[in-house]
Amino acid sequence: MAKRGGFPGGMPGNMNNLMKQAQRMQRQMEESQKELETKEFVAKAGGGAVEVTVTGGKEITKVKLSAEVVDPDDIEMLEDLIMAAANEALRMADEANAEVMNKMTGGLGGGFPF
Repeated sequence: MAKRGGFPGGMPGNMNNLMKQAQRMQRQMEESQKELETKEFVAKAGGGAVEVTVTGGKEITKVKLSAEVVDPDDIEMLEDLIMAAANEALRMADEANAEVMNKMTGGLGGGFPF
């Protein structure tokens, strides 16, 4: 009676090569992620009156406000500008992350074709 599943005599050479390639890809992805986490993305709103800096790890590291945008009678506008700049900077970080992942997976969408 034949065995179910597995390969007689162990893993074939192609499977070993595939495993090595997957491990190498994983190391490269980890290195790229670490590099991306330290990269900074800067976005501005209100014609440059508000500037927000985030890292690829999606951490806000800096918020810069121009004096003319600080109006005690219009706090809502300042809040909106900060939110807009922060969201744009985070979008930039997401795009950079997606680009790294796409490059690493060869456009497979992060998965394997099986």
